[in-house]
Parts: sequence; structure tokens; C-alpha cells
Amino acid sequence: MTESLPVALPVALPVALQDDAYREAVVDLLGAIAYGELSAFERLAEDAKLAPSLEDKLAISAMAAAEFGHLDALRQRLTEIGADPYAAMRPFRRAIDDFHAHTAPADWYEGLIKAYVGDGLAADFYREIAAYLDPDTRDLVIDSLSDTGHSAFVVDRVRAGIASDHRLGGRLALWGRRLMGEALTQGQRVAAERDALSALLAGGIDRPSLDLAAIGRMFSRLTERHAERMAELGLDS
Repeated sequence: MTESLPVALPVALPVALQDDAYREAVVDLLGAIAYGELSAFERLAEDAKLAPSLEDKLAISAMAAAEFGHLDALRQRLTEIGADPYAAMRPFRRAIDDFHAHTAPADWYEGLIKAYVGDGLAADFYREIAAYLDPDTRDLVIDSLSDTGHSAFVVDRVRAGIASDHRLGGRLALWGRRLMGEALTQGQRVAAERDALSALLAGGIDRPSLDLAAIGRMFSRLTERHAERMAELGLDS
């Protein structure tokens, strides 16, 4: 008598993800963050070529490696909940690529500002949405957005650069404002194009329509956090 092999049963989804509308929103969110991490990895790897010293090159390379590690965790989670991670990332490719195309840094310092301010804005945007997620998904999102201590490196290098060349501060302040404008434009574009994400931004998938007042308050908070980051760098927002 031939012994039958055990049948692998599919892993049951958490209760929250059994709701189709909510699951769609989570897939959208994780897909957007995952493509953002992939883009950040590619950009930081390129920025490492601009580094003025081996120490700086290593630090930027470590930042790129951290982004890739976050990407892998997101990819695995998408697969676990039955989504194709590549299909989940695809809708966000154009908006994120456009942001990077419009904000290509001209030198080492602009690259540092973009890594700190631009990525910080994106992280704030996704953290706002994370407030409406189930605990497991929220923890994954927050972990994926951690900077693993790299902020101190950027702040140190930018402040040192400004101290040695005061004209640099004015140029980088303008660059920071440009990054803010581009990031908000692309963030609004993503929110407007993806109904599931819009529902989360409005306070949950059970909202019947997009709450524009809530969206406005969220972007005001993003602006305030941007000003705080610029101040930490020693720059005017």
C-alpha cells in the first residue's frame, strides 16, 4: 500500500485581510512602499559614486543595503497574502520614477539632502496611512520605513559642508523646497489614482468617499515635519 504524501494547506489570511477592499488597500500600500524601496536602493547605489571619501562611500552603500533589506521583507509579505509583488509594485512605477527624474541631484550634497528629506517625506506619508492598518501590517510598514540610524550621518555631513562654505546653505535650502514640492505632487497623484489608498487616507476603507479635509490636514502635518528636518540640517524650509 502506497503511503500518501501530506497535502500542503494554504496559510489562512488574518481576519482583517479577508475583507477584499481592505486587502486591496494593503496590497496597494505594500506595493507602493516596495517600489519606493527598490528605487531608493538604485539611487543610493548611484549616489555612492559621488562620495568624496571611502568612509562616505561605505556609509551610502550601507544605506542602499538597508533599503534592499526592507524591500525583501515587503516582497515576502505580499507573497504570503497571495499577491504578486511585481504586479503590486507596477502601478506606482511611473509616479515614483517621475519624482526621481525631476529631482536628480547635481552633486554629493544634493544627493544627501534628497536621501534625508525626500525619503523622510515618503516615510511620513506612508506612516500616516499605517495608522489605519491591522497591527501586523502596521508593524511591517513601520519597520520598512526605519532609517536604521543613517539620519545622523547625513546631518553631520551637511552641517559640516555648510560650515565650510556658507553659500552652500542657500542652494541646499532651495533644493529642499523643490524636493518638498515634487514629493507632495507625486504623493497627491498616487492618492488620487488609487481608490483603495484614498480610502485609507480618509480614515478607513469603510468611508464612502474621500475626505478632502482629512487629506489636507495630513499634508499640513507632512509640511511641518519637513520644516523640522530642514532645521535639523541647519537649513531654512
